[in-house]
Amino acid sequence: MKKITLITLFLFTLVTSLGCSSDSGGDSTSNQPKNLVVNAEIVGKTASMPNGDGSGVVNFTISADNATQYKILIGSDTFTSNTGLYTHAFTLSGTNTYTVYVSAYNGNKFVSTSINLTVFVTPTLVWSDEFNVNGTPDSSKWSYDLGTGSNGWGNNEQQYYTNRPENVKVEDGLLKITAIKENYSGSSYTSARIVTKDKYSVKYGRIDIRAKLPVGGGTWPALWMLGNNINSTGWPACGEIDIMEHVGNNLNRIYGTLHYPGHSGGNADSSSVLISNATTDFHIYSIDWNATFIKFYVDNQLYYTFNNNSNLPFNQPFFFIFNCAMGGNFGGTIDPNFVSSTLEVDYVRVFN
Repeated sequence: MKKITLITLFLFTLVTSLGCSSDSGGDSTSNQPKNLVVNAEIVGKTASMPNGDGSGVVNFTISADNATQYKILIGSDTFTSNTGLYTHAFTLSGTNTYTVYVSAYNGNKFVSTSINLTVFVTPTLVWSDEFNVNGTPDSSKWSYDLGTGSNGWGNNEQQYYTNRPENVKVEDGLLKITAIKENYSGSSYTSARIVTKDKYSVKYGRIDIRAKLPVGGGTWPALWMLGNNINSTGWPACGEIDIMEHVGNNLNRIYGTLHYPGHSGGNADSSSVLISNATTDFHIYSIDWNATFIKFYVDNQLYYTFNNNSNLPFNQPFFFIFNCAMGGNFGGTIDPNFVSSTLEVDYVRVFN
């Protein structure tokens, strides 16, 4: 309560005095602060790194005539300096813009102003799989969804998901999920779908996945996430975040999509971007996710921003799913000449 009162008082004085000043009602203004100047030096700022070196440190130098004390409001926190020198370390990862409010005081007289700062903080790696050990995917991180769409992940797909090395393995520093045209347990194609469910999940952060996509009409690779509560709430109430989807029948178009109640299936919130060489070169597919937005990137180029809020299911832990489907509602017609093709993942990295 004390903190809230202080912030409220600060904002009240700021609103009533921004660009002007206050005095005690006396007949002298000789000690009224004036000429307030705020300089902010973002540590490591260069022409190539305009938002700093990633440390998040900003050195403030504040001056005003007749001032004896300075107050700085950043977010909901107020800081005090008697010298006008103050160093602040921003901690929210990524590139973020802040409004910093500053007041110069002499007794109960003051003058106030504000500045905007855009600061970059290097994200901290909190979980990853580099796929550096040949063999099966790391069982401490991944398990398998097995079978066909009749097991609950339909979309009229044509593949049977297995855990055979022919369909999924780690080799030469890559996760390889291979779709194959073959008769298997009543299906005409096989592939694989691996999940981190009950092994790892994440709420918010930066997620980077470097991958090269399979080629061929009917291929439908996906790097995506589902809410941990899917067993209790079902889909789409659990939420779905599709970091990357691609269909071989629409070569090089990358989709980023959100599914949730009222916005699922063909009515999902989605955007796409056309890139080059999706099936011959590796690209980095990313999201930047917090309580207010989910941003989608390819090779660090933003192409879609979704506005998140507390009424949506995207404020809980989600687990990963990597798979390559064949055909189905989105994959479309399968090329009759298709034999096999592989989704290759170099790494998945989660940053705070």
